[in-house]
Amino acid sequence: MKEQLYTIPLNEAVDAQDECPFCFVERAIERDLLDFCLGSGSSYMEADIREMTDKAGFCRPHFKKMFDYGNTLGNAWILKTHYMRMIGEMQSRFKSFTPGKVSLMEKLKKNTESKNPIGVWVAEKEESCYICNHFKETYERYLDTFFYMYSRDEDFRMKIKNSKGFCLPHFGDLCNAADIKMSDKEKRDFYEVMLPLMESNMKRLAEDVAWMVEKFDYKNKDADWKNSKDAIQRGMQKLKGGYPADDPYKMNK
Repeated sequence: MKEQLYTIPLNEAVDAQDECPFCFVERAIERDLLDFCLGSGSSYMEADIREMTDKAGFCRPHFKKMFDYGNTLGNAWILKTHYMRMIGEMQSRFKSFTPGKVSLMEKLKKNTESKNPIGVWVAEKEESCYICNHFKETYERYLDTFFYMYSRDEDFRMKIKNSKGFCLPHFGDLCNAADIKMSDKEKRDFYEVMLPLMESNMKRLAEDVAWMVEKFDYKNKDADWKNSKDAIQRGMQKLKGGYPADDPYKMNK
């Protein structure tokens, strides 16, 4: 299939021979969003952009990554107007708040969903993040692109078949999406490739980690490391996604 502009990033991710092409894509998108929010383009100075970041806010992991990015003025501008919005919302919630009565039975129940309006508001804020929200939208398009290419491009299918598979979280997303985006026959063919691919690569990682343990035995001190030198970060990535060994992504000054 002739390569199109929207297929290039996914092809590049698969060609990278990473433990998971979607982790590769996720990192690239996240860094693009950090550059957009805080980079030299000074989007944080644009009122319409800051209105969106004020409304969505940022999650704890992305606040940490924004801090690591290193743009003090940009972070200050974003925080300044976000605080103004948050305090306004807080005052409105506090003004209308009345402590509710809770029955003894409700107090004795465990893991019940909170009905406290302030708690609900805080929970909503915890679930909202400008970078996460934009990534989710972009990620959905990449899933669509993956299945489009997988169903039409024999070369792409073969690259996937010969790849290192996916991390478990992204593989789960692929399985969920396959139920919607593929016919019954396509799903059977898909899983005939994917399930052995994932199993063999999980075993490969387990063997790499196991050999790293063996290398710490004095009897093996002169033995070849094989593929185990970076087994810890790759093993963690395969189970949970991401890149544990990555240095913080910083502003290119």
